[in-house]
Amino acid sequence: PKEARAALKLLDAKTIWLFRDNLAKQGIVAELFEQFEQQLREQGYKAQKGQILDASIIPVPKQRNRKEENEQIKAGQVPEAWQEQANKLEQKDTEARWTQKNGVNHYGYKNHISTDVKYKLIREYEVTDASVHDSQVVADILDTENSNADVYADSAYRSATQEEEFKQKGYRSKVNHKGKRNKPLSEFKKQVNKRRSQVRARVEHVFGHKATVMGGELMRVIGMVRAKAQIGLRNLVYNMHRFVF
Repeated sequence: PKEARAALKLLDAKTIWLFRDNLAKQGIVAELFEQFEQQLREQGYKAQKGQILDASIIPVPKQRNRKEENEQIKAGQVPEAWQEQANKLEQKDTEARWTQKNGVNHYGYKNHISTDVKYKLIREYEVTDASVHDSQVVADILDTENSNADVYADSAYRSATQEEEFKQKGYRSKVNHKGKRNKPLSEFKKQVNKRRSQVRARVEHVFGHKATVMGGELMRVIGMVRAKAQIGLRNLVYNMHRFVF
């Protein structure tokens, strides 16, 4: 009967949600990701030809808060009125943040990844709120197992400090050059950027696959714990898709 099928569908959805929530609370998604990475290496798919660093904004449903409530959240506080309403507090995300990209405001989290150049597999990742600058998590996502020392990234990752850190750790920076006010890039550096961008573009295929084949980037989760689990699972499933391909 139609009613029975609808009930089973609802039960399946709830079962999946509870299973995913358990993974989040136990914090084992990163462990699952690493176990699959080990299987990839054992199958001969070791990270090769350098790595590409990039980040993608993961939007979540926007919070309709008052200005003073947002100020309290940014200060790490929970508005007092919410504390008195348990049901309301459960529906409020106090850990997602706003950021601006290309003049457009976004609300949510960020998926920072390191992808190897040869296979376009995600080798390392980190999850932060959306306000964290891409360059702040470089040390967390560098893949030390890659057979090649080249590191590609867009100009947002470039700074004198970061270039020195790459050198000290034995990496070869292929990060795009960045122009300065009243000092545009030379033609030579523009050509260097063009060559590097041809390699760096491979990471866009990763984000493109997730946006088109895997149902888009929007997540309907609340809080960093669940966001980390959801994003980690998406990264894992992407690697499974890529491995099958």
